[in-house]
Amino acid sequence: MAHQILSHKTVYRAHAFEIEKLHVRLPDGRERDYDLVSHNDSVTIIPMDADGNLWFVIQYRMGCECELLELPAGVLNDGEEPESCAAREVREETGFAASKLTHLGSVYLAPGYSSEKNHIFLAENLTESPLDMDDDEFLKAQKIPAQKAYEMAETGQIQDSKTLAAMLLVRMHILS
Repeated sequence: MAHQILSHKTVYRAHAFEIEKLHVRLPDGRERDYDLVSHNDSVTIIPMDADGNLWFVIQYRMGCECELLELPAGVLNDGEEPESCAAREVREETGFAASKLTHLGSVYLAPGYSSEKNHIFLAENLTESPLDMDDDEFLKAQKIPAQKAYEMAETGQIQDSKTLAAMLLVRMHILS
């Protein structure tokens, strides 16, 4: 017998997510309630320029109350495809358009309590083509040579989980 969701009830609606109360039958037949953050899927983009630099953003994050060095990322709008979202987000956050987007894989960011799945793209053949950032975003773009970025990840200077997952997936493409 597998886990069986018996009911969903939305208990809170926020701007970017909902919180649901799930009533679940466990494999041993017992029943239990779980809280789930129901969140639109998202993308993370690895913009790589012709010189082998990776483009990151620095932004303040409420969850850690600090600035983090991250790869550009964003949440899919309702009905939006991941590749379209990646193309839009890389322009909004770095000012570059990518004529080549390669989907490298997808990861769940926090599957113990959230439905959000993150789709990871390598962005290449970059050209300047900025879009306006979201009105609540205050980002600073920064280019870092790929080898230095991996050294930073290995020494704990990059602490964002989606960035680390994306760097793992793209490593074979850029360090070979």
